[in-house]
Amino acid sequence: MSRIHIGTSSWSDFQSFYPEDLPSNQQITYYAQRFTLVEINSTFYRLMPTRNYELWAERTPPGFVFDVKPFRQLTFHDRDEPPTEETHVAFRRSVQPLRDAVKLGALHFQFAPWVKQSDDNLDYIVSLRELYPDDALSIEFRHRSWYDDPDAYSELVSALREASIGLTVVDEPQVGSGTVPTVVDVTATNLALARLHGRNTQTWYGRFDNAAKRFDYLYSEEELREWAPNVQAMAEAAEAVHVLFNNNYNDYALENARQMRMILREELPDAEIVAAPDEDD
Repeated sequence: MSRIHIGTSSWSDFQSFYPEDLPSNQQITYYAQRFTLVEINSTFYRLMPTRNYELWAERTPPGFVFDVKPFRQLTFHDRDEPPTEETHVAFRRSVQPLRDAVKLGALHFQFAPWVKQSDDNLDYIVSLRELYPDDALSIEFRHRSWYDDPDAYSELVSALREASIGLTVVDEPQVGSGTVPTVVDVTATNLALARLHGRNTQTWYGRFDNAAKRFDYLYSEEELREWAPNVQAMAEAAEAVHVLFNNNYNDYALENARQMRMILREELPDAEIVAAPDEDD
C-alpha cells in the first residue's frame, strides 16, 4: 500500500494546542513535530511571497508535506477577475521553495460553489496539467452538478485520469446543491486526497465572523471507522494518500486527526501510516 499522511487544513486555527508562550512563527515547527501533513489555506486569500514558503520549509523537518490551496482567482472565487495565465505563473513560481525542499504535496484547487458542470469548466480544469506539468494536482467541487449526471461524471473521471489530476474525496453535510457526495474514484496514481469537513448541516451555508464556525463538528469514533475502507481503497490505487481534517472549530480537527491515525493503524496493519517525530497518541 501507499504512504498515508494525516493532518489538518491549517495549523493556526487551534486555540489550546500550542504552549501559551510559543511565538506564532514557531507554530508550524511545533505542529510538524506531531503531524506529517498540513494544508496551507492562507494562500487562498492572497498571493504569498516566495519567502513565506522558504520559511515554512526551513521550519519543518525532512519528510513533512504541505498541500497548498491556490489563490482564489484561480478557482473562480473572484467573480470580477477570472483566472489569468499571469496569475497562474505568479502562483506557480511562489511555491518553488517547497518543490526544492521536496515538501510540496498537492496543489488543491477547491472550486467556487457556482462553478457548475460544463464543457468550458472541464476544459479549464484539464488545462491545469499544462500549467503545472510536474506537480500533483487535486480538485474539489462545491456544486453537485458534477456528480448528478452519470454520463457527465464518467466524462469527468476519464478526463481527470487522462490528465493525471486527482478528484478530491470529501466528507461533508448533504444539504442542497452546494454539497457533493463521498465518491472514492482515484483519478491520479501519484496522490489521492481526502478532505473531511464535518457534517454540521446547520452551519454549512452560514456566514460567520469566524469562518471555522462553519465546520463546528467533531467526528465520532464510529464515523471515523466508517472511513477506513475509503482510505484503504485510495491507498491501493495511489502511491500516496493525504487525509486532511477541515473541521477546524476549536481543536476538533486535531483530535480527529489523532483518532484517525490510530484507527488506520489498527484497521490497515499493512499500510504505512507515516509517523511524526513526537506523536502524542
